[in-house]
Amino acid sequence: FHDWTQFKEVYDTTLDIKLTADGKGWIDDFGVKGPSPEAAPLSWDKSPVANGAHYFLFGRVDENDPPGILREKGFGVEFPNYIVDVKKDPATGEYTEAIQFQCLERGGVRVFEGINFMSRKPTMTNDELSAMHHRAAAAGMNPYGAAEEQMHLVGRRDENLPKVDNNWQQMWRAIGVDKLLELLTESIEDGGR
Repeated sequence: FHDWTQFKEVYDTTLDIKLTADGKGWIDDFGVKGPSPEAAPLSWDKSPVANGAHYFLFGRVDENDPPGILREKGFGVEFPNYIVDVKKDPATGEYTEAIQFQCLERGGVRVFEGINFMSRKPTMTNDELSAMHHRAAAAGMNPYGAAEEQMHLVGRRDENLPKVDNNWQQMWRAIGVDKLLELLTESIEDGGR
């Protein structure tokens, strides 16, 4: 899935979700690039993660939760992930869009909330995004930040462009940052199993 509503400092965010072998959970490969060219126009291409980094989230269904709630663990916490809306392809039955809402409270204080508009397609028209906002509003999400004027849409870099490869990227590879990021990715993925 392509995530359209992350914070403005990142771009080209994706979620590659795979079920675990036992079918009772999933691994979510959260791909992110940053900083975004819009947020850091002078330095985005110098970042060691200009071509991407991966963080793994681990999901499960808790039988005590009502339908539509998934438990997701990542970044040191477990949080409820509410599936607010899905859209299916009428011909294949495949999910093509989803709206998720995460909210984490501690001691009665909201410490995190996230709203994700996701699509299988790497591009969406303004009408398609507007339709997602309307579905989120109908689900009662506007007080939590789902209105068009409240959300930031993630920037997309043309997928036909080559990877960023400049002196900075060559330096990161020469000192092994790419290998370190791969090692971190593998250790995070293996640690959640």
